[in-house]
Amino acid sequence: MKADYKQFCPVAMAAEILCTRWTIVLLRELVVGSTRFNDLRRGLPRMSPALLSRRLKELETAGILDRVAVAGGWHEYRLTEAGRDLQPVVMAMGLWGQRWVEAEPSLEKLDAALLMWDMRRNLKPDPSSQSRSVIQFHYTDQPATEAHWWLIVQSDGGVDLCSADPGFEVDLLAQTTLRVMTEIWMGLSTVETARSGGLLSLDGDLPLASEMGVWLGLSPFAAEPKRVGQGDSRLHHEPAGASSAP
Repeated sequence: MKADYKQFCPVAMAAEILCTRWTIVLLRELVVGSTRFNDLRRGLPRMSPALLSRRLKELETAGILDRVAVAGGWHEYRLTEAGRDLQPVVMAMGLWGQRWVEAEPSLEKLDAALLMWDMRRNLKPDPSSQSRSVIQFHYTDQPATEAHWWLIVQSDGGVDLCSADPGFEVDLLAQTTLRVMTEIWMGLSTVETARSGGLLSLDGDLPLASEMGVWLGLSPFAAEPKRVGQGDSRLHHEPAGASSAP
């Protein structure tokens, strides 16, 4: 149910639209460039399709996005000027969370599919490469159905993500636990630290391995250091769950 604060304050008016469950993280996906329903679902795997459809309709009604027909009978969800104006709001929330929210609760909610989708989106392919590169990730602590992932970097810079063996020769095999790779993605650790500590093994193409810290797609907030310390009051967040409730 949409909140009604019964206040004329612009903060309250904006909160009535933006502070419903899942809306801000949906805006995060739109801000970083996802426009197709299935891509939005991959970035929000615990959000039900029905609730995603409802939130998209609410944002369209609020003038924050447009639903646009494209070739092939598909539709895309594109931010309007009002929606694009929310980019600094979303980024500011992410920076605040990176600085002031204790990381441990997040590391208790590991999700291999979501991590790999985020890594694929932020990967930095080598523009000088003239050939395809295949990087396999093996999460040694995960069940077989979630343990193996492949990032395929095309010669034109496009990046594909596969959860089943694509059948190409692997250029680099990275073996670690899902927690260690999530810590690296969040900026809580580095490739170099994990390798030197024996927590990350890289086998294959030596230039690819040595430059992993450069091309690996990290969180846009990874460079922001934590400011919450051991002596501070810890800020925790409640589990998001997979509820379809509004």
